[in-house]
Amino acid sequence: MKILYTNFHTGNGGGHVTYIINLAKALARDHQVTVAAPGTSRLHRYAKAIPGVTVVDMRYTTRPSSWFQDRARLRRLIVDGKFDIIHANGSADHKQVMLATLGMARRPRIVFTKHNDHPLSSFGHKLRVALATDHGIAVSDYIRGMMEQSPYRKRPITTIRHGIDTNFFAPPPPESLDKLREIFFGSDWRGKLLLGSAGGTDYDKGWLDLVAAAAALPPADKARVLLMVAGDPPSEAKLARVRELGMIDQVKFPGLLDDVRAALAACHAGFVLSYREALSFACREMMGLGLPVLVSNAGGLPENVTDGVDGWIVPMRDVPAMTAKLRFMLDNPDAVRAMGQKARETSLRDFNLERFAAATLDVYQRTLAGH
Repeated sequence: MKILYTNFHTGNGGGHVTYIINLAKALARDHQVTVAAPGTSRLHRYAKAIPGVTVVDMRYTTRPSSWFQDRARLRRLIVDGKFDIIHANGSADHKQVMLATLGMARRPRIVFTKHNDHPLSSFGHKLRVALATDHGIAVSDYIRGMMEQSPYRKRPITTIRHGIDTNFFAPPPPESLDKLREIFFGSDWRGKLLLGSAGGTDYDKGWLDLVAAAAALPPADKARVLLMVAGDPPSEAKLARVRELGMIDQVKFPGLLDDVRAALAACHAGFVLSYREALSFACREMMGLGLPVLVSNAGGLPENVTDGVDGWIVPMRDVPAMTAKLRFMLDNPDAVRAMGQKARETSLRDFNLERFAAATLDVYQRTLAGH
């Protein structure tokens, strides 16, 4: 099968990049895979490192000049490549694929993955469904519900949750943990509850709610909680809020990490307390590392964990509920460790790349067969 992946992001690209790279790695062994992404993007750089994958510098602009340049290049790529499947991963590249394939005698089948919770009611989406969508993939049942209330309901929709590399995201040797904890939390980590996230420091990631939850504990218990938030350094306004809560010495900011594994593996538990989330690679990666994860009930986040088994689910922005979960973790360290083992088991069973790639390939095959 000849497969073309498209994505419009010019820089980091977030979860879209992880999604496409994981599929390309898994499918390039048996299929001809091409990735068309801006040359400045992380996706372009990472895809070039995958053996057997063809990578093309492609821009997905909406400038009038793109009618004669970018769009024409994309059309030539599609015609010359004779692809069976085009898999679009963002509205901007989906739009350009639609325009580039207009009037083709033989248009490849087009699959679109909905990665976020942005609205789907625009006229543009209606056009893309009519002219350039044969199958929709939702990354969670929450997103599937959105798609079923949109023009995409006119096409088959399949839920396929993210896969992760469970060999890469795996618990480190137990003997390395003390050193990692000293590196990321300091020499006085012993006797403390260590929680971490690589979700970033934006307000809508909910991390300040957890800071407030820790601050609400009795003083002796509050002193036993250390938090780590990896990502872009927080603004002065956010730091001021941490200071106001009396937690400035208990929240660590290691910055934007190329590889988050060591920092997260140093923790006893993870957290993703976002106000909106389609599913969350970050949650699944932490569970792969053997951490139980505290999540909010936003979007597709609760689909990752079983409450009280391999993680905890709390209402979004509910600081008292978060404080109660911290209280449980402080009082029950053995239970937290056991839940971490369950999280690892969940990741091996449900998040593995083989399952993810096989489900996606099944969509391609059904789409080619007209189903």
